[in-house]
Amino acid sequence: MRALLIAAALFVAAPAFAQPPVSSAVLTDAARAPAGRTIIDGATWRCDGGACTATGGANQPAARACRRVVARFGAVSAFAYKGVALTAAELATCNA
Repeated sequence: MRALLIAAALFVAAPAFAQPPVSSAVLTDAARAPAGRTIIDGATWRCDGGACTATGGANQPAARACRRVVARFGAVSAFAYKGVALTAAELATCNA
């Protein structure tokens, strides 16, 4: 009975253990990707070629986070911050 109660408690608490949404960017120029990790506004970015992902980061709009990444890594063809993906128009503004 005790094991059943523990299992039920863990099942209910599972969302608390869920991973936060990951941020991602696809660089238009993979040569500008950093070799190691780069921290921008508290987010730890790591790139594999032109595909970059990040965990953590400040609470800010995705558009602002995009501008900060573009300032360091160059233009992006796709961008999502904490699960919020930018539209084509937002990407154009970010890259401007």
